[in-house]
Amino acid sequence: MDVAEQISQLEADLQELSSLLEKAERKRLQELLKQEQKKVEKELASKRQQQEQQARREAGPSAASKAAYTVKITSYAWDQSEKFVKIYLDLKEVHKIPAENVEVNFTERSFSVLIKDLNGKNHQMTVLNLLHPIDDKESYKKVSKTCNTKVRKASNPDLFFFSALDPVFFVPHTDAWQFPPGVVGVVL
Repeated sequence: MDVAEQISQLEADLQELSSLLEKAERKRLQELLKQEQKKVEKELASKRQQQEQQARREAGPSAASKAAYTVKITSYAWDQSEKFVKIYLDLKEVHKIPAENVEVNFTERSFSVLIKDLNGKNHQMTVLNLLHPIDDKESYKKVSKTCNTKVRKASNPDLFFFSALDPVFFVPHTDAWQFPPGVVGVVL
C-alpha cells in the first residue's frame, strides 16, 4: 500500500474514531478512544510529512543541495576606465544558469561574487579591504558569456589597487603596467 492509500485509511479511521467517541457514554471508553485518536492523528501527520518528502525527492534536488561545495575563484581579469573597475570572471556556461544564482554584494571597501550551482559547484570571489572606496549603489553585475562585475569608483583615482594583496596598477598617462619589486606579472 502506497503512502497516499495509507493516508486515506488513516483519515477514515480518524473519522470513525470521532464518530465512536461521540456515541461513547462511559468515561473510561471515552479516554481510550481519545488516546487512540491521538495515536492516529500522530501517525497521519507522519505519513503526510513522508508524502511531502517523497514529492520533493521526485521533483528533483534543489539548486542548494546539488552544489556540494564552494571553490574560490582565483583566475580573473580586470580593467579600469575613468569611472569603473571591471572584473571579468570567465567561467564556462555561466550564462546558462538562472540570473538569481549569481549574487554580488558590494560595500564601500569590499565586494563578493557568489555563483551558485555552476556545474555542481558554487564559485566564490571575495575581495576585502579595497584601498580605494567604491560606490556600492552604482556598482553592478552583468552575466553574458562571462560574469562581469562592474565596481563604480567613489572618486576617480588614476591608480586603483584592488587591495594590498593585489598591488598591480596602471601608471597613468603611459602605456606601462608597474609591478612592485619581486612581483612578476603578465598583462594581456
